[in-house]
Amino acid sequence: MHIVELNSLEQAGIEVYATLTEAQLRNRLEPEKGIFIAESPKVIAVGLDAGYVPVSLLCEHKHIEGDAAPILERIRRMEEQGTADDLPIYTGRRELLARLTGYTLTRGVLCAMRRPTAPSLEAVCREASRVVVVHGVVDSTNVGAIFRSAAALGIDAVVMTPDSCDPLNRRAVRVSMGSVFLVPWTWAADPLPVLHQMGFLTVAMALTDQSVPLSHPSLHDVDRMAIVMGTEGDGLPRETIAAADLTVRIPMMHGVDSLNVAAAAAVAFWELRAKRQE
Repeated sequence: MHIVELNSLEQAGIEVYATLTEAQLRNRLEPEKGIFIAESPKVIAVGLDAGYVPVSLLCEHKHIEGDAAPILERIRRMEEQGTADDLPIYTGRRELLARLTGYTLTRGVLCAMRRPTAPSLEAVCREASRVVVVHGVVDSTNVGAIFRSAAALGIDAVVMTPDSCDPLNRRAVRVSMGSVFLVPWTWAADPLPVLHQMGFLTVAMALTDQSVPLSHPSLHDVDRMAIVMGTEGDGLPRETIAAADLTVRIPMMHGVDSLNVAAAAAVAFWELRAKRQE
């Protein structure tokens, strides 16, 4: 671990914190070479606990012996044990770092981490009893909130369709408070047929004439269930609803027709939790 003092925005190695787009960070063509950015000591610690590999850190001067100190000490021990390389710790004035990142580092420290290769759908769901399929949800705040609820309320795995926001988007990671590191997840373009073959009851959360309420008896005592959540605006596509075993609605009052997708997910996760979680 070595401290690198930044005096210029042209310093080699800091591109990941500034100029690279989310798509470039993701590096879909070679995911094993991709990275993502985790923000705040607490979130970074959760990532390290889950085995994610750090590449570099960025923080203000004052945080080296302040908010970032526990993370830096932990990385120092990792380097001594041979589980981490000699990491650069980039630091500089608050104003310079704000110009670099485009925002003020209110959480004190950023960490670039190596992106793992996504597992297969079958591997992620093999031991699961409750799965959520996130279909076309593009808002990073909603994706982060869904992951936080999933971790808290007993969801064993998350399946993301490719038109959804990346769970390792910086804001999604921050909103989830690191929960994206706690729940196994993967990408799948058409997951319902595979989930059917694996014995999951697939439940589309949508408002249709055929929707049953969340308390419907057919949803009780189900061993394996996949809950399908749709986009913020249009909801689930017709073909996805048609492919599901059941269409389910959350009963509403006062003329409200629906909830935000993250709020609806939390309600559904709790109501449809597996009996083993009681």
